Amino acid sequence: MNEHNTFKAWAAEFVGTFWLVLGGCGSAVLAAGFPELGIGFAGVALAFGLTVLTGAYALGPVSGGHFNPAVTLGLVVAGRFPAARAPGYVGVQVLGAIAAGAVLYAIATGRPGAQLGGFATNGYGEHSPGGYAMGAAFLCEVVMTALFLVVILGATARRAAAGFGGLAIGLCLTLIHLVSIPVTNTSVNPARSTGVALFGAGHAVDQLWLFWAAPIAGAVVGALLWRLLLADGQD
Repeated sequence: MNEHNTFKAWAAEFVGTFWLVLGGCGSAVLAAGFPELGIGFAGVALAFGLTVLTGAYALGPVSGGHFNPAVTLGLVVAGRFPAARAPGYVGVQVLGAIAAGAVLYAIATGRPGAQLGGFATNGYGEHSPGGYAMGAAFLCEVVMTALFLVVILGATARRAAAGFGGLAIGLCLTLIHLVSIPVTNTSVNPARSTGVALFGAGHAVDQLWLFWAAPIAGAVVGALLWRLLLADGQD
């Protein structure tokens, strides 16, 4: 890939990850708890799915539409993405997430007496929405990310129905959030976790290690599962 195309791919990953964090976490911070009209867990889950769906169709043709370090590394393990390009992708994804976190923080604090609450950060133990322990949180993130990778690889395989990959992936992320918001507030994406942790309460940074380690481990598991058991050699 030449320098010009590399820059465009990085720009697409930055914008796509920015959109995912701003749209998904923004729905949780600004709309989920609005008195009587809040969108709740289901609305936040849908928001995350819609950001990936729209980003995949708009930006996927430019960069592949990863928007997630775990996805990028999982695609490397699956043989779908060159390892040499992964560091650049991961770097711009994290930067895009942090930029979105900064914009969201500026918006959320733009009213008198603003209360940020958890600021859509991920957590376990007392910082889990449902009080789930570290082990349960780790297992949940590993399994959800693994299945996310299986869906991504299956929906974008050569034998898959053309044009529907983005829809399947967006709906999968919606379902993942519907299941796991009570456990960890749902990460499955280290960039998403980092982007808001830097602007949230101190515990979010202290617990951030889990939301890098578990999604990456899950992505590797999902990629190996697909590559060893489900791929047909043409994928």
